[in-house]
Amino acid sequence: MEFYLSALVLGLCLSSMALGIFITMKIFRIPDITTDGSYTLGAAVTAVLLTRQWPLAAIIPVTMIAGALAGILTGLVHTRLKIDALLAGILVMTGLYSVNLNVLGRSNIPLLEVQTIFNALSIFEKPLHNELWVGLLFLGLISGLLAYMLRTDFGIAMRATGNSESMTRALGINPDAMKITGLAIANVLTALSGFLVAQYQNFTDINMGIGIVLVGLGSVLIGDALINWLGIKIIWVQLLFIMGGSILFQMMLAVALSLGVNPSLLKLITAVFVLAIVGIPRLMARRE
Repeated sequence: MEFYLSALVLGLCLSSMALGIFITMKIFRIPDITTDGSYTLGAAVTAVLLTRQWPLAAIIPVTMIAGALAGILTGLVHTRLKIDALLAGILVMTGLYSVNLNVLGRSNIPLLEVQTIFNALSIFEKPLHNELWVGLLFLGLISGLLAYMLRTDFGIAMRATGNSESMTRALGINPDAMKITGLAIANVLTALSGFLVAQYQNFTDINMGIGIVLVGLGSVLIGDALINWLGIKIIWVQLLFIMGGSILFQMMLAVALSLGVNPSLLKLITAVFVLAIVGIPRLMARRE
């Protein structure tokens, strides 16, 4: 039971990243690969500041700023230099690997001897229950703020930009500024996911972000499939389903591991899961 609870907590920690990918992929139709770098950047900044005894109240905004800068850089490369969004993300992600390595100062940092957010907000005797409670609290706050933002005039302008740039430009909205802002917000959410995961697993590693975009993509695709199937139009309910997709994705991986699959094959299983989520509906549509 604890094994599946751990998968649930990890799914909650990664839900923030899934929300970020939802913004870039579903709102702006941008395949943002910056995720791999900004996720590790959030974890690296968190680890370094925790080991230097910074308070969590100061670490969170610094982590958010770091993620925002990564997203802004990708947005500037895409909009100002007119480079394809996919290539822009790859370029920034590649550069962030060196940035993250220099931030860490070494390949990994253990966090066993520092006070994490899960210790600071502890209210239960069992650590796993505290991790679950903190994950729910953190994601509840993030999703609530994001849902509110997307329902404001600014959020509606962002969503309109993703639907039709020409229309938003005719309305006096700068689509490039909206894209840069959207990428910044998405990577803030991704960096916060790294912030949580680093403290949950009690270490930060330079390679922890490699392929993480696939996990987020799979989570978004699961949530989006449920949204389309149920015909959900309310934005805050859509966000809940995206977070639910993140949890379901981690549960599927947990089931695979519980069946005796070698952990070294986990990346392969992740890729196969995402391929199945994307491919099976298309094959069924062709048959129909």
